Amino acid sequence: MYGLIGTTRFSFPARTHRKMLAASLGLGLFLPGMCCAGVLSEGDFRQAESLRPLFANLMNDLVATAKRPDVSSGDADCVNSAIRELLQISDELASYEYLITMEKDLIDFGDKNPMRDIVKFAVDKSSAILMSERKRLVQISERCTKYPLGQGKIEQALTIIDTTTGILASIRARL
Repeated sequence: MYGLIGTTRFSFPARTHRKMLAASLGLGLFLPGMCCAGVLSEGDFRQAESLRPLFANLMNDLVATAKRPDVSSGDADCVNSAIRELLQISDELASYEYLITMEKDLIDFGDKNPMRDIVKFAVDKSSAILMSERKRLVQISERCTKYPLGQGKIEQALTIIDTTTGILASIRARL
């Protein structure tokens, strides 16, 4: 489990910053890729598409906040912990994104499309990952109660995770 990084300021090198931005886009793009599976509706796609800017904006905001010179080391540590958790989520969701998006390369199976079960599986596993990572973020938030800026940023991340979980639940109900 990731913890706070003591009292020293943690800065991300440019390579890590690019990875975080790519991860945020990957996480935001995870659900839009599902539209190609042939088992999801246009409404599902629109809901999922709305997540892309949320994740990108959140990651950009977190990285910018962590780099600000006027941010206390405690707040920066809290924000950096949130960034690491979001990167973890993105890494874990990557394999399920593949399961969902690979269908576009397969032939149409009609009403008995086996991709429906694969998409259900991927949605279920993705939801489980989000719930687990949400618990970790809540733990970090509880440790960051003395740092209002850091805690506020973690709350923003939790809101986006909750929104994503809600959209997944809505999609899952229709599969």
